[in-house]
Amino acid sequence: MKSNGLTLLAGLSLLLPALFYFKGEDAILYPHPCLVLVPMFFGLRWAAIAVPTLLFFVWNPGLFRGDAEVPKRSYLLLLIATVVNVLWFVVGWKDGLAVQGSRYTYAVCIINFASVALLIVIFARCWKAESSFKMNLLVHWLLFVWLAWYAFPFFGEFI
Repeated sequence: MKSNGLTLLAGLSLLLPALFYFKGEDAILYPHPCLVLVPMFFGLRWAAIAVPTLLFFVWNPGLFRGDAEVPKRSYLLLLIATVVNVLWFVVGWKDGLAVQGSRYTYAVCIINFASVALLIVIFARCWKAESSFKMNLLVHWLLFVWLAWYAFPFFGEFI
């Protein structure tokens, strides 16, 4: 399959995590990530589901051309998102324990930690080794899966 087809397929697969949203409850499988939840607060319920896919396509359009090199801005995105995600957990931890419960809060934290650890290892490999289109696609897909599914989970009560 050509690079544009693989990129399109990878981006469209980012629609899948949002299908868990329609259960309408706090679930470890879908902790209502900020990337999707915030647009929903503005009445963009159906459009919000496409936000991770659209951001994936806009963030690295070189994937459609088969670019092998991971852009430096992607390393910066991972760094900033990781730091902000840690702060997010620090600020929301008490509400998460009180409203969602310890099982949910700890599970989402562990999944987040494992996701970030995996991303750091893969990004470090890309930094040191010669990159390929498939590795570039995988790195960005995993980054946006994390952003679309577990980064910045909602803690507290829905208003």
